[in-house]
Amino acid sequence: MPVLWGMNLNRTATLKKQREERYVDYSLIFIILFLVMFGLIMLYSTSSYDANLQTGDPAYYFKHQLLPTIIGLSFMIVISFIPYKLWQKMTVIIYGVAALLLILVIPFGRTINGARRWIYIGSVSIQPAEAAKVATIVFTATIIIKLQKNLTTPKGFGIAILFPAILAFMVYKITRNLSSAVIIIGITVIMLFVATPGYKRYILGGLALAAFIAAVIMIVVNSKDNGGKNYRFERILAWLDPNAYASDKSFQTLQALYAIGSGGIFGKGLGESMQKMKLPEAQNDMIFSIICEELGLFGAIAVMIMFILLIWRLMVIANNAPDMFGALLVIGVMGHIAIQVILNIAVVTNTIPNTGITLPFISYGGSAVIIQLAEVGMTLNVARNIGR
Repeated sequence: MPVLWGMNLNRTATLKKQREERYVDYSLIFIILFLVMFGLIMLYSTSSYDANLQTGDPAYYFKHQLLPTIIGLSFMIVISFIPYKLWQKMTVIIYGVAALLLILVIPFGRTINGARRWIYIGSVSIQPAEAAKVATIVFTATIIIKLQKNLTTPKGFGIAILFPAILAFMVYKITRNLSSAVIIIGITVIMLFVATPGYKRYILGGLALAAFIAAVIMIVVNSKDNGGKNYRFERILAWLDPNAYASDKSFQTLQALYAIGSGGIFGKGLGESMQKMKLPEAQNDMIFSIICEELGLFGAIAVMIMFILLIWRLMVIANNAPDMFGALLVIGVMGHIAIQVILNIAVVTNTIPNTGITLPFISYGGSAVIIQLAEVGMTLNVARNIGR
């Protein structure tokens, strides 16, 4: 009898362990599926007019986004079953592949809308800057684990930030994508902030950055005559005085602001936007302005609440992760999504100068949605190992 009792206890323990290993964060999955489906609906609504004019097919952009979305969701499911610690062993390979893809932009990159940021394999486009973001998350998590207490020393901290900074420099120098370079550095800083004690260096760094930005703005304002020689100077001037550049650099921003203002509280209705007929590339960086116009303040707040819930779920998973590496992976994904959401909305509302930052899971972009969903897959695997 005692033997049978012991066997029953062992069986119960085994079944309980299996149930815990199969734990799935359904809240996170629901939020992601909502954002992805909502993104496809808004993409069709936003791009149908322009797509019909350019290609004769109103669903052109929708169709081109649907396949990467399906691939991304498939990656998310598959990666959610891959033990997240495997990425720690593959850190050097992941970093090397990301760096190689960036280098390949030099001989094989294709220029679209004046930017050389994509590599084409047949009809499939790859944006290496997106791969660099996920490589940054995995590499930074690994280097933090390896350095541990040495992170508190200037040398250790410098080593931890060096390699992501190299990727960020490559992204900026090769693809001329300043926004992605800033996001890479932002992800790294957030992960280091969580992993290291003390706030002094971050406060000083923040003050230094604010002083640098203020100095740059002052230089730009005082050199208006020479601003035309540098397109980044022109963007800052257009941000400071949009009406003065209404026909050129500020045209997109002003049309976005008109869209936001005309939406009111409940919007004009899905598909009823007028500004999407004037707003260049509305389905990309400025899709949030069309959300505001068609669904109003109510719709815009609803979308922001979903992103807040997403970030909250990621924080819960990170706080309960089985180990430091898992927690850091989730923090990196959370930082990536949070930075892009904040910067995208800031650009659309003209809070910061206009730059190419997409709204995660909603804006048009195949490489971006695949990478973002793959990152969610890593997060889901960390959650699976938490247990109920």
